[in-house]
Amino acid sequence: MVMETSGTMSYSVVSEFEGTLLKSDDPFSYFMLLAFDASGLIRFAILLFLWPVIKLLGVLSFKNAALRLMIFVATAGLREQEIESVARTVLPKFYMDDVSMDTWRVFSSCKKRVVVTRMPRVMVERFAKEYFRADEVIGTELNVNRFGFVTGLIREADIDQSALNRVAEVFVDRMPHLGLGKASLTASTTFLSLCEVYAPVSEKSNHHNQQSELRLNPVVFHDGRLVKRPTPAIALLILIWFPFGIVLSVIRIFWGTVLPWGFKSYAMRILGGQIIVKGKPPQPREAGKSGVLFVCNHRSLVDPLLLSTVLKRSVPAIVYSLSRLAKIFCPISIVRIQRIRDVDAKTIKLELSKGDLVVCPEGTTCRTPFLVRFSALFAELTDTIVPVAVNCRAGFFHPNTVRGWNALDIVFFFMNPRPCYEITFLNQLPKEATCSSGKSPHDVANHVQRIMADTLGFECTNFTRKDKYRILTGGDGTVSYLSFQEQAKKFFNTFNPFSR
Repeated sequence: MVMETSGTMSYSVVSEFEGTLLKSDDPFSYFMLLAFDASGLIRFAILLFLWPVIKLLGVLSFKNAALRLMIFVATAGLREQEIESVARTVLPKFYMDDVSMDTWRVFSSCKKRVVVTRMPRVMVERFAKEYFRADEVIGTELNVNRFGFVTGLIREADIDQSALNRVAEVFVDRMPHLGLGKASLTASTTFLSLCEVYAPVSEKSNHHNQQSELRLNPVVFHDGRLVKRPTPAIALLILIWFPFGIVLSVIRIFWGTVLPWGFKSYAMRILGGQIIVKGKPPQPREAGKSGVLFVCNHRSLVDPLLLSTVLKRSVPAIVYSLSRLAKIFCPISIVRIQRIRDVDAKTIKLELSKGDLVVCPEGTTCRTPFLVRFSALFAELTDTIVPVAVNCRAGFFHPNTVRGWNALDIVFFFMNPRPCYEITFLNQLPKEATCSSGKSPHDVANHVQRIMADTLGFECTNFTRKDKYRILTGGDGTVSYLSFQEQAKKFFNTFNPFSR
């Protein structure tokens, strides 16, 4: 009866998303993520304050009413494109952290795969198709008014019956072979009644022990401000901390700007931050010699700043773009380049003739344990190259986003209760590892990327800056930066839940 095609069974499978493909069966935290990243702090707080009501409705077996309430508060007044943007850029990382690998092995071993979710389809579809390789995603559908705004209501009168009918429409000719769902479900009242075999999560491995050859693609790029999935407890901590974090961030930025370099690291420790230094930093250049080019991977906006803090001297940094606010409070010299190869090469050579310089050849930040492909330009310009592997840890807020107001990146980083940076100075590249020995710039860049990845325990990728923005914006890889006035408007709208 079992037919195999390229290691994949010819069976069809229909699986629940929450509580089955995901370990958690409570979608509340995902609606909290949507509320924060699509709208802002006020909607986030409103949804959190309604959590006791939502929980009570669930306990009283009014789960559909609880779901409708979450959907309404999290989505009313938003554009559907904004919800889709959060689903594409923010949610996948948190979904991936919550995946049940046992269920995934069963699900991925089947040829035709259908995912059923009680959440709005737009919140799940992108992830399920790209990472689970689902053929169909069945979920609730949001109502959108004639002006393009989501009303917060859903089209389904009976959510379970609607899911059952739509699964039946997908499998017109033959019943799905395998249904995956929570063991507590009554199969006769859900789409599982259509399946030949119903495999509760706790028993599914007995029905299907075939190991799939498919592997989950990792989430390399993701966006959004929140580091942790906002369960009710974590969301409450974030909400309580927010005003204190703003004050602390202002204090940290102020003292980091005005104090001499020799005192900055002490001030950071006193104010709760931590800088861990490994390796031996090189001494400043001798008179008449070209400066050292510090080549760093790029984790956040403050990489060059904290490198200068560790070196206890100002080292100019090469940047592609920087917000006006960040530039005002930046105590190091900023050297802008234009992404025009010949012009940028002349600029960097000129700066190296004056002294040391910091460059991040990834060209963009990456939060996950991966390295974006290094631009080879730095390898063509000097043989005095010192790789510096950097990593940062943030408790509540990510310091860099694509969708958010980039002028606030440095503010959010220093809002974390205990921001931590680890800076590892590697040995200067020997002459035989540079272009002067006949190696190509690409070979040198790839070598530097590999030794950094080995030091950090990261993985190298061939993704570029354009790939990141293509994935996160859904466009052609280009990114347009907002004017100061547009950024200010976007910032104030962030705190208005119905401004979008």
